[in-house]
Amino acid sequence: MNPLAEIEGLLFISGDEGISLGDLAKVTGYLKPAILEMIAQLKEKYQQDENCALTLLDSDSVYRLATKAQLADVMQHYFEEPLTTPLTQTLLEVLAIVAYKQPVTKQEIEAIRGVKSDFAVNKLLEYQLIKELGRLETHGRLAVPGRPFLYVTTPAFLDYFGLTTLDELPELDKNLQPEDLDGDIFLRALQSRQMRKESLENEDGKTPKSNG
Repeated sequence: MNPLAEIEGLLFISGDEGISLGDLAKVTGYLKPAILEMIAQLKEKYQQDENCALTLLDSDSVYRLATKAQLADVMQHYFEEPLTTPLTQTLLEVLAIVAYKQPVTKQEIEAIRGVKSDFAVNKLLEYQLIKELGRLETHGRLAVPGRPFLYVTTPAFLDYFGLTTLDELPELDKNLQPEDLDGDIFLRALQSRQMRKESLENEDGKTPKSNG
């Protein structure tokens, strides 16, 4: 495998959280100076290729792929389009976890679900149902690689489920043990709220019979 392709692939799967120089070195086994050289090559490659939509950003030695600034208008238009596609089971599950555990990192979401969740998190970001709150600070706590992003729900999430505030989310069973927490539990709780909402809407839509 081409070393440059390996670095590019890792940047791609790391998503919006990005990946640190240290993690790139740990995963690939390449020395940091060599990785920095490859990152510089990728930056130049993206910059010179007018047909490429990507650019490479870095912050505190954490690197991530993004779309070029020239595409800002079309990207903004996409994000402003109303959400008409029904959410899949996977997206609902991840969204429910964020709703109940926020602020939460992608690593914490994956620990609950037991599977990778990059695609789901990125889709929910695209739909503007969740957003990045900032990066997890690790001072005085167990180190987390790459200072991952913290995710929270948005006002669009409240609108989608007919909520006014997060306080209206149905309560979870207080007797649940940490090992019992999984995506299905969060999902069932959120779906039960949606079912009650639809039931009330159906009752309101019924026309009373006239006595005349």
